[in-house]
Amino acid sequence: MDDDEERGGAEGRGGRPGLARAGLVVCRRPRETAVAIMTGPASTALQDQVAVRPSSRHVAQTVLRVAGTVTGLFVLYALLPLDRVSEPAAITMLVIGLAAFVTLVAFQVRWIIRSRFPGLRAVEALATSIPFFLLLFASTYVVLSAQSAGSFGGPLSHTDGLYFTVTVFSTVGFGDITAKTETARLVVTGQMLADLIVLGVALRVIVGAVRRGRQRRSTPAAVPGSGTGDDEPSS
Repeated sequence: MDDDEERGGAEGRGGRPGLARAGLVVCRRPRETAVAIMTGPASTALQDQVAVRPSSRHVAQTVLRVAGTVTGLFVLYALLPLDRVSEPAAITMLVIGLAAFVTLVAFQVRWIIRSRFPGLRAVEALATSIPFFLLLFASTYVVLSAQSAGSFGGPLSHTDGLYFTVTVFSTVGFGDITAKTETARLVVTGQMLADLIVLGVALRVIVGAVRRGRQRRSTPAAVPGSGTGDDEPSS
């Protein structure tokens, strides 16, 4: 009886040797593999590929950050006593501000590449850096008009300075405000050249950063023990 029971248990159902034991192994190994995949680095890569669209919460947070930053810039611009700043100080502040703008764009490119949502981060970068760039020149124009009323044919208010800056940036040029003195014309020429750089180079760099960020997010991570990567065991 003992020999028959052992032989029957080894044969399993249908009289085929090892079928029952093989069936247990077949059922167990896919379950273990599934658990390893769901808890390993491949699971993280798969989740990153699935979550390619930002949630409404991320969009709302981005909108609030942009609104707060832009509001703060305009409030600071409106409250600054620009009529008390000397002309050399205004030019120095403009140069320092442009250097800060370049640094800001460089950091934003890094943030875009490393961001989970590169497209959303790029929109935030443009929405905050462009107003900063425009307000730099608007402040300079207000100072120049305050120091010399003939720089633009009359004194410029904060609104006038911003209006003139936007017309130059958009290449509209209505002609109601024009640069009269050499210093004013040099600053306006500098803005024209900076506008070309911003529109032709900075935008291209930011768009390229978005593409690199998306490629980085879509590249699956190497699974340990899968035969690829540095985790492959040496023979």
